[in-house]
This record gives sequence, C-alpha cells and structure tokens, in this order.
Amino acid sequence: MPRPAWSLFAYQLIEPDEQLDLFACQEVRVHLTARQLELGGSVDRTLCGTLLPAQPRWSPVERSIFRDRRLCSLCKAILWAQRKGTRPVWPQL
Repeated sequence: MPRPAWSLFAYQLIEPDEQLDLFACQEVRVHLTARQLELGGSVDRTLCGTLLPAQPRWSPVERSIFRDRRLCSLCKAILWAQRKGTRPVWPQL
C-alpha cells in the first residue's frame, strides 16, 4: 500500500527548553519543524519561522497535535496548508 504524499511523519514536534531562549518563542508553545532538511530552507527555524531553542525536546507528531492548545497557531496554519497541497506563504524574516 503506497504511503500518501502528505503525512505527519514529515514533521517533528519541538518543545522549548525550560529557559525559553532569547531567540526562540517567548511563550510556552510547541512548534513544528520539517523532519528532513530542504535545500534553500532554513535549518534553524520552525515552520512558522521562529528560531529553534538551544536544547529542544524533539518528538514525533501525533494526530492529537490538532487538539493541543499549546501548538503555535501559525505552525498549525502552515501544516493545514501543506496538508491541502497549498504552498504556504512563509513569514518574512
């Protein structure tokens, strides 16, 4: 059985460390990042464009992520756009 082109396996969930780095999201939010690096993409940023924390906790993305209130709203919107096959408009950094 072929795997669908889009799946949650393509992403990882990031939870910031306890210190909430100066360059990362300043809220206790979880963010998503692509599992595989893309050419021309930024390797130190989440889907929404925020910088990765110094010591993030990585975990697989489960379906329950859509009900998690800690999920960054922009990461969620980008995930939904990619799920529908729409190329999202990335934030200007």
